[in-house]
Amino acid sequence: MSVNLTAPNPAELFPVAGVRIGVTEAGIRKLNRKDLTVVLIDAGASVAGVFTQNRFCAAPVQLCREHLAGGDGIRALLINTGNANAGTGEDGRARAWSTCQALAGRLGLSPQQVLPFSTGVIMETLPIERIEAGLDAAIADARADNWPRAAEAIMTTDTSPKAFGAQVMIDGVQVSITGISKGAGMIHPNMATMLGFMATDACVNPALMKQLATELAEGSFNRVTVDGDTSTNDSFVVIASNRAAHPPIDSLASPAGQVLCSAMLGVAQKLAQAIVRDGEGATKFISIKVEAGQTQAECRQVAYAIAHSPLVKTAFFASDPNLGRILAAVGYAGIADLDQTRIDLYLDDVLVALQGGRNPAYREEDGQRVMRQSEITVRVVLGRGTAADTVWTCDLSHDYVSINADYRS
Repeated sequence: MSVNLTAPNPAELFPVAGVRIGVTEAGIRKLNRKDLTVVLIDAGASVAGVFTQNRFCAAPVQLCREHLAGGDGIRALLINTGNANAGTGEDGRARAWSTCQALAGRLGLSPQQVLPFSTGVIMETLPIERIEAGLDAAIADARADNWPRAAEAIMTTDTSPKAFGAQVMIDGVQVSITGISKGAGMIHPNMATMLGFMATDACVNPALMKQLATELAEGSFNRVTVDGDTSTNDSFVVIASNRAAHPPIDSLASPAGQVLCSAMLGVAQKLAQAIVRDGEGATKFISIKVEAGQTQAECRQVAYAIAHSPLVKTAFFASDPNLGRILAAVGYAGIADLDQTRIDLYLDDVLVALQGGRNPAYREEDGQRVMRQSEITVRVVLGRGTAADTVWTCDLSHDYVSINADYRS
């Protein structure tokens, strides 16, 4: 089940010069499913990543941070599904390191040039012998147009692969961007991508890559929530292969930098929203827009109070315009000097609360009409300033409980 989420169109997933992807079935957790992916990156590329802020982060996240900080030049990504290699202690680190060694040895690289990624069940031993046995097949499968198969191979409880692409002109040169992500549960900011990978052939100054990855995550994956749980394995990696024939981008604020950032952010937001649309058991896709705040931070604070409320989310599932739940969430969001008499609340185009109270013109049937839609916008006007921000979430259904109750079986 998903909310207006269609399978990726392979024609819109553009090969990125300098990046090849290989996929295979390694039997990591289940047989007869794609579960092992390698991304091979030509020399001269720039790579950066943003990772979970969960202090109980998985072994591959720990190694990724170290390898990116080492400055050896990342040349490969190794991604497995079915096993998160989280909560596995020093043995988990040793196993993640072993997979880096195994791939590096086959490619003539150092292990520090490999970034490992794992997703799946927590606190289970990573079956490195299956991963290592599948590497040759994955490498042999590597090609530039393998994005659709990679999007399938990184799925866990996802019902559909998630992949989008874009092309833009920079200084008269066509630049390609393609990204994939996975995630349906344990989705919450800081950051909330589960796993996401984006590549472009644009030429970007390596010193800008961390800023680019951070800004993309902040505007997309850090604006979604399914259930308020921050995963142990969240990772978002951005690759610039530097193969397009345009002058290098030395500032993201430059005209060329703005064009690239806008296009990449568009792809990242589609990937992030696809995660919400595919939220475990989701039947509604909900945009929560908070306006007229003093700062963007307080707007997000209010938006997440609404988005994380089980009472609000179950009301959306039931198509019940129980507006008191939304107003209550606004009130407990933590803004000490919030003036409730200045707050307006909309469901799509329907003004339901005016200056902190029920709009005299509001009719219950209008609220029910909106709540029955598969896509809903909640708009809260705080009356405090000019800042605004948006968060995307979904409802909470019976199926969410069933999926997570049965996840390990």
